[in-house]
Amino acid sequence: MRGGLRPTRQRLVLADLLVGDGCHRHVTAESLFAAAEGCGERVSLATVYNTLRAFCEAGLMQEVVVDGAKSYFDTRMDDHPHFFWEDTGTLTDAPAEQLAFARLPDLPEGTELARVDVVIRLRRV
Repeated sequence: MRGGLRPTRQRLVLADLLVGDGCHRHVTAESLFAAAEGCGERVSLATVYNTLRAFCEAGLMQEVVVDGAKSYFDTRMDDHPHFFWEDTGTLTDAPAEQLAFARLPDLPEGTELARVDVVIRLRRV
């Protein structure tokens, strides 16, 4: 398995659900757990959380924190913004080519920029 992870049965099953069809997706631990159950796979929710964290630490996916209590896991690894749809609680990619920053604030001394996360919250009218 890429990223130096041991290819356990559970990791292989979850990886297939995440990227087996070649499509990028945004999942929560709960939605991935439900997808695994829906395919008849026996995996605990704790294993799903641990696997998602391990995939992130290995650089295979990234975590997008929408608020302090809700994380989404994104299989698309390039820098790109997101739309968060408040009415459905879903996260989708936003067009990166339309995003522009005029300037970032000065960074505190002794730090470097790791990344900028952009989550644009939407509410239907």
